[in-house]
Amino acid sequence: MTGTRSTTGQGAGRPSNIVRPALDAVDTAIIEELALDARLPNNALADRVGVAASTCLGRVRALREAGVIRGFHADVDPELTGRPIQAMVQVRMQSHARGQLVEFMQSVAYLPGVRNTYLLAGSHDFFIHVAMPDTESLREFVIAHLSGNRDVALTETNLIFSHSQAWA
Repeated sequence: MTGTRSTTGQGAGRPSNIVRPALDAVDTAIIEELALDARLPNNALADRVGVAASTCLGRVRALREAGVIRGFHADVDPELTGRPIQAMVQVRMQSHARGQLVEFMQSVAYLPGVRNTYLLAGSHDFFIHVAMPDTESLREFVIAHLSGNRDVALTETNLIFSHSQAWA
């Protein structure tokens, strides 16, 4: 990383003024390679991005310390873990609950079956990506945790037939 620049951002749980690290071509290459294969050994990563192994190790450490790399995750197939039904549930909150968007997001994020939660601008407040064992479990989840919540005005559930993932 070659330095930092100040910017404003409004992510959940992030301060309004954050310092964003300036990334150079090596940092970007490291991020791209790790996004494709987070288990890549350091020496192979260094070869792919064209730097010494010690330089690569230091760069990855700096990217982690700066929060650019937040972690290394397993890409788990929900179907093979007994959750073949995936859906995106759109949620619109009641107007009185606008002050609790972050709290709602945090409470939903750790419910069983929730894979991702997105706070949005637009006609809906959230997209919630879920993976469930069957449609009955999906229905029960939506009723118990979303439409049954007095702060939720509307839910709309869309089944996912297929998914393709790009690196972040």
